[in-house]
Amino acid sequence: MVVSLTHLTEQERVRAMGRFDMLRPFLEEDVELFQIAHQHQVSLRTLRRWVQRYHHEGLVGLSRRRRADRGERRRVTSDLQQFIEGLALQTPPLSVAVIHRKTCELAQQHDIKPPSYGLVYDIVRQLPPALTTLAHHGSKAYNQRYDLLHRREAEAPNEIWQADHCLLDVLLVREGQTPAKPWLTVVIDDYSRAVAGYFLTFDAPSALNTSLALRQAIWRKDEPRWHICGIPQILYTDCGLDHRIGHPMVIRQNSK
Repeated sequence: MVVSLTHLTEQERVRAMGRFDMLRPFLEEDVELFQIAHQHQVSLRTLRRWVQRYHHEGLVGLSRRRRADRGERRRVTSDLQQFIEGLALQTPPLSVAVIHRKTCELAQQHDIKPPSYGLVYDIVRQLPPALTTLAHHGSKAYNQRYDLLHRREAEAPNEIWQADHCLLDVLLVREGQTPAKPWLTVVIDDYSRAVAGYFLTFDAPSALNTSLALRQAIWRKDEPRWHICGIPQILYTDCGLDHRIGHPMVIRQNSK
């Protein structure tokens, strides 16, 4: 019977992708298997078996064969699991390969059987997404994604606007100067999610940037298809000094 990825459990698909990522340098970059075996602390015989399965069955062949004790997860000591989870929550994030190598080094120091790459991969991937977001990206990213208590919903256009800054992940060439990433200040209408105004600059966020973006948001646009304009009832910002523009309208700031 031909087995496809759709017949595998989520855990088996994750395991297959983890093993494929380990074999990728051999399959695509001509890296020797013994180098991969040394890097990931996996036996050369096991890697050869995985390669053979991959050539015959594709990604399905890299999923673990079903066993009689299927469903009973192999265990590591609580201290070792906490060590793995602690490494996975470090900033900047570590790759699973690095976490596995460090875990194997610690296990050998304490005469403990090193866990397999697949087991370490499972432990890392089963960490709650909210926890990894908080650890890797900070409280602001966490609040924006998971803090539903502070989510606001406008019931009409121009009822609520929101202003924020973003450093764009792109380098622009500047005449006579080194390339740099620009800052984008955006004012968004909460009801329509339309951009009411924006300002692009190489300068760091400031009250001037916010004021210029807000000025464009308020005034009628020359572009006929860009209808949004006017004065909002509420403008939400964060608590940065760059947002304290002293505008006469009512400005409510987030508590973040």
